[in-house]
Amino acid sequence: MLQSVFFQKGKEPLRQVLCVGAHSDDIEIGCGGTVLKLMDAVPDLSIYWVVLSGSGDRRAEALASANAFLHSASHKTILVEDFKDTFFPYIGAEIKEYFRWLGKEVSPDLILTHYRQDLHQDHRLVSELTWNTFRNHLILEYEIPKYDGDIGNPNCFVHLSEEICNRKIDYLFEHFGSQSNKSWFCPELFRSTLRLRGMESNSPSKYAEAFYCRKMVF
Repeated sequence: MLQSVFFQKGKEPLRQVLCVGAHSDDIEIGCGGTVLKLMDAVPDLSIYWVVLSGSGDRRAEALASANAFLHSASHKTILVEDFKDTFFPYIGAEIKEYFRWLGKEVSPDLILTHYRQDLHQDHRLVSELTWNTFRNHLILEYEIPKYDGDIGNPNCFVHLSEEICNRKIDYLFEHFGSQSNKSWFCPELFRSTLRLRGMESNSPSKYAEAFYCRKMVF
């Protein structure tokens, strides 16, 4: 397997990372461990964290969680918007305008966004608009386990230490109490997903997050 240089100290090609999530826990579930590892490896990294649907209690949760995940970031921008949950395809023009603004605001070295074949309609639209907006950027699409059964065959892996996995899961359960009644929101699911991807990528720590990379130039 090819190894990237993102995590080799002294050889950091990254200056800014953009994380985009449709809902208030998507970034954390999909790529929270990778963000934690990047911050450990690149001390001066700038993180731009965008949640498109978060209002009321969910907004408060999103802000608290983002600040917890990014507490060691040298530079961070956290945006939580209030586009209507589950209605993204029907208000696509409004969200498209938001992405046009976002494309002028940042030019990141790496973008972490939703998987293009995710079966949640909001997630798919976010992935599509990410690609529409950022035409010459490295984009990795993260996965969200769910009832729909849309987990596929990712082609990019980030090995994570057990300590980072524990931090990711602890933050999720500390900050998203509104999801505690959901059958899928449990440590076993998150840890088993990390363990499965770790097995597939032969992770020395046994754990990994997985992504889909459509285009990469070496």
